[in-house]
Amino acid sequence: MRRDSLDDFLTFIAVARERSFTKAAAKLGLSQSALSYSIRTMEERLGVRLLTRTTRSVSLTEAGDRLFRSIAPKLDEIASEIAALSALRDKPAGTVRITTVEHAGETIIWPAMVGLMRDYPDIRVEIIHDYGLADIAADRFDAGVRLGEQVDKDMISARVGPDFRMAVVVAPSYFASRSRPVTPEDLADHACIPLRLPTGGCAPWEFRKEGRELKVRVQGHAAFNTLAMICQASLEGFGLAYLPEDLVTYPLEQGRLVRVLEDWCPLRPGYHLYYPSRRQHSPAFALVLETLRYRD
Repeated sequence: MRRDSLDDFLTFIAVARERSFTKAAAKLGLSQSALSYSIRTMEERLGVRLLTRTTRSVSLTEAGDRLFRSIAPKLDEIASEIAALSALRDKPAGTVRITTVEHAGETIIWPAMVGLMRDYPDIRVEIIHDYGLADIAADRFDAGVRLGEQVDKDMISARVGPDFRMAVVVAPSYFASRSRPVTPEDLADHACIPLRLPTGGCAPWEFRKEGRELKVRVQGHAAFNTLAMICQASLEGFGLAYLPEDLVTYPLEQGRLVRVLEDWCPLRPGYHLYYPSRRQHSPAFALVLETLRYRD
């Protein structure tokens, strides 16, 4: 259907409802001559008279009444749907799927989403923990959250967390018969508890000091794919763990863990939320992004 045809139908419906060219013209913001021309053109195109006009009244012909009853409800339904979509701007709804790592999901994303989801009960958030770098588009994620240094340059990103340190920790009893490591190379002589990655390998432990950077492959009696299990095994004396500093603050304060190689663990770039383009996103996604955005 041509756009001018749709405009003619809307004009016809307005006249049919108002039963007045004067009132319909005022409602549509048109001149009476423009409105009369539109109706006349429409009648000529259809080959039937739709309205009977006198100096005092306007009424529908049989053909006009049939057309009105046929198209008016459908156009009203379209208008209602458009109004409903507009309302979503004021009441965001829908599902937002985020791929991230355990630490970011538990300490940054979920705490921020608790308040958001209470304020907007029609928003649904899925947080999927994955230590691999998921393909956002292929796996149908709206966004990912990873360390700033891991985000591809072609992604749009926004910081969602502060810089933080890693910590190498272990239960005090572990050193009852062992000396403490002084450099990362000393870890080769110690039982360590690595993080197992989806690829099958283990994540290296990264260190930096005075411009020197090291990535150390460690091994020990156990390996896990969650930080919670790594921390628990270390608390029970099974080996050294490499964990985000904020996750072990309390065990360190309580003396249940001790720290080593602290001078080799500088600040790391904080977490960033990233997504593939600047296309128009749903109101729900825009709200999630704004809620997670890090503010100093």
